[in-house]
Amino acid sequence: MRISAPPVAIPLALTSALAPSDRARVSYVNVYEEIVANHKATFFNDHIALRSLALQEPCMGIFSSARVFEALGYRAAECYSFEDKHLGAIYYQHPHPQFPKLFISELRVSELSATGRELVASAASEQYQSRVTGDLLSALRQLDTASTGGQEAALEEAVDVMHALPWKVPRLADVETLHQETQYGAWVLVHGNNVNHFTALINSHQVAGLDSIDKTAAALAAAGVPMKPHIEGAEGSYLRQTATAAVKTPARMLVDGKEREVEWPYAYFELAQRDAQRDGSRYEGFFSSQATNLFEMTKQ
Repeated sequence: MRISAPPVAIPLALTSALAPSDRARVSYVNVYEEIVANHKATFFNDHIALRSLALQEPCMGIFSSARVFEALGYRAAECYSFEDKHLGAIYYQHPHPQFPKLFISELRVSELSATGRELVASAASEQYQSRVTGDLLSALRQLDTASTGGQEAALEEAVDVMHALPWKVPRLADVETLHQETQYGAWVLVHGNNVNHFTALINSHQVAGLDSIDKTAAALAAAGVPMKPHIEGAEGSYLRQTATAAVKTPARMLVDGKEREVEWPYAYFELAQRDAQRDGSRYEGFFSSQATNLFEMTKQ
């Protein structure tokens, strides 16, 4: 395991840029930050989630995104399976406690219907180009010895890799058809390997007014933010989670052969409360039963 990591500011700069800081796209985080400021609380990004497609031709999946973060010292911690949704996921952790966790998932395309497999393979393989190059990974591994300009260039390229659609703009008809079988798959066709959500850790608030997920969710709802109706995990659970609705953003799709902007669900803002286990340590993993319901937040 690579314990000697680059300076804290470097990977934090990457994860901060990936967690959509453009408030115009995920405006609910503005409301959350105002609530935190009004309560004189603090907050910490618990984890960032990324999505992908598991395909053989062309070869892609969790590893496509994970390699970028592994070059910065992240390592796989636990694996999860969501059989009813044909999804797998790996949670990645960095040795440095200030770094947010990563939750990278993939759609097991081979488990879909013949129609679903054909739609994904056709849309995702058209002009597919992996932008994760060996030169980029090498540059990320050597960030701690690079010049300031070299660091900025490597981080900018890494962010662009995650944000860029790696295949041709999909057809709206294909996206809508696939959505009927797997809204997750439709989301990835539209947004690629982009950020799906980012998460505030309730435990970091450290003030009585926001010291539980119930209080924080209620504060967001009172401020007009549409919230998930239920909190995942009963009181006393090691992990409890909820989220805002996913914001819809204009996405480029082909409509009647012409490229147009179509509103489609993008990212949501999640809340996570992590409590002590029997041995007194804080639970840092995830529960498949909770995550499976949160996947549905991006349903159209």
